[in-house]
Amino acid sequence: MSTDLLQKLLRSLDGEFPRALRERERLHAIAEPSHEEHGTARLLAEALGTSGVERVLRTGIMARVGPPGRAVAIRAELDALPIEEETGAPFAATNGSMHACGHDVHMSALIALFRAAERIEGSLPNPLLAFFQPSEEAYPSGADLILKEGVLAGRTGAIVAVHVHPEVPWGSVSVEPGAVNASSDNLRIVVEGSGGHGAYPHRAHDPILALSHAVVALQSLVSRRLDPMHAAVFSVGWVRAGTAENVIPDAAEAGGTLRVLSPEDRLPLREMAREIVEYTARAHGCVARVEVTEGEPATINEEGLAKAARSLLPEASFALGPAMRSCGSDDFGFYGMLAPTLMLFVGLAGAPHNPDVPLHHPRFLPPKEAVFAVARAQAVAFAAASSLDPMP
Repeated sequence: MSTDLLQKLLRSLDGEFPRALRERERLHAIAEPSHEEHGTARLLAEALGTSGVERVLRTGIMARVGPPGRAVAIRAELDALPIEEETGAPFAATNGSMHACGHDVHMSALIALFRAAERIEGSLPNPLLAFFQPSEEAYPSGADLILKEGVLAGRTGAIVAVHVHPEVPWGSVSVEPGAVNASSDNLRIVVEGSGGHGAYPHRAHDPILALSHAVVALQSLVSRRLDPMHAAVFSVGWVRAGTAENVIPDAAEAGGTLRVLSPEDRLPLREMAREIVEYTARAHGCVARVEVTEGEPATINEEGLAKAARSLLPEASFALGPAMRSCGSDDFGFYGMLAPTLMLFVGLAGAPHNPDVPLHHPRFLPPKEAVFAVARAQAVAFAAASSLDPMP
């Protein structure tokens, strides 16, 4: 049945692609930052062309098609990044924001799939809930807010998503069970000492020296405190201290991210980070604290959903791509607290006219063919979730 459903969706999709390409260009050109996607939301509501469009979280959009019951929700992201675009495309954004993570492709593909599903509504075994979520790129994250406000509570039996990825080969889709994206927590480190003259360091307790040793020591979190078979990374993104070359300041700060692929490692590594910082500072006559801003959980692909999707890839003319697991994070991980989840990665490596640059690069611009690929992969994910009896 899942194969029949997928083939019907794919045939219905064929007629949607010319319009989807136009929508992609419009969405790309109107790129808007997190929590400010008002124009994007208006464009989406217009493109969906249904009276059943529902607004959530000010700029989020949901539209449902199909029979009664719990839906398969398909997530696409609205927001852009604060990047000056350098693609040279005629539809490039010029407002200082840019869809440098493929969100324009994800949205236009989901528009096409929703409209295709409307034409075969009587064949849908489960409702399809097209869910356009704001603020994936910034805190507070849209997915976190969706859960806290109960927007999807009781409405879905599975939540799926598709993301383009420049490290997966073109023509293939990576679908792995288990963790595929890491959790991410922001750590702010504050070291307090006592300031003084740079010529008399023995009269001070230097917080810069203590912070420097702490930053270096924190690298042992991954190299010596974690099972070598588990993936994690700690990176410091900024350091601040002092106002003059000859003055030892009273305090020094640093900020970074702790990313962990295995959920069971997340809390222990946070506590280890606190211990390392506090004891290192104490050894230098200073005191320190670590402030944690909890971010996204790991994105976990439910095993049954992943297995079903893998079996359907050939029906959509995809090869099974190499395993894609990364310490990148996505707020899609929050949805695992509500329902079984599945994230597919559509390959861009080697695609026609695709720049060989990473995500979040000012020249990142997937080719138009990526819209077709993402829509087909979204159809695979929907059919896979619909095939499970009962749906999770």
